[in-house]
Amino acid sequence: MTRRAKIVTVFGSSRPRAGDAHYAQAQVLGAELAAKGLIVCSGGYGGVMEAVSRGAKEAGGKTLAVTAQFFRPGVNRWVDEEVRVSTWQDRLFELIKLGSGYVACPGGTGTLVELAVVWEMLNKGAMQKKPLVVLGDFWQPVIERVREVELGHTSRWSEQDEPLIRTASTPADAAAILAMHFEAH
Repeated sequence: MTRRAKIVTVFGSSRPRAGDAHYAQAQVLGAELAAKGLIVCSGGYGGVMEAVSRGAKEAGGKTLAVTAQFFRPGVNRWVDEEVRVSTWQDRLFELIKLGSGYVACPGGTGTLVELAVVWEMLNKGAMQKKPLVVLGDFWQPVIERVREVELGHTSRWSEQDEPLIRTASTPADAAAILAMHFEAH
């Protein structure tokens, strides 16, 4: 019996363009995920979403995108399959539902919301345990501050055994963390 390929949802800014450092990093991430046999899912538009899809496609991988009528039409050309939903909220939860794991790349308030919602769903047990990886040190100040506040109070949160969020220095590290998790589970 063959196992179904795992989907990794990647969150990140819509602003980077080809030639920008964050675009290049996301493009390498897409290629690394595809090389591990993982399907790349994104929000489907430009920036990191385009770059990660492009990297995956150029490496021979498969790509998905979840778009919303709320945003302008036009999925990026590197997407194999588009799931179109009505609202921004529907898009967020469809991206989460499709993912077997997640990578948060640098981004703005939209990416912060995506990271926070996945983190909280894992924290509260609102979904099964799935790997959540942040790429680079961009999100570290936020993560460290939240951990400092949460761990100082009585909560259900216990990261001593296994952190809810892992940090990857490089795209290859992120892909390896996810692949190792999927192999073990």
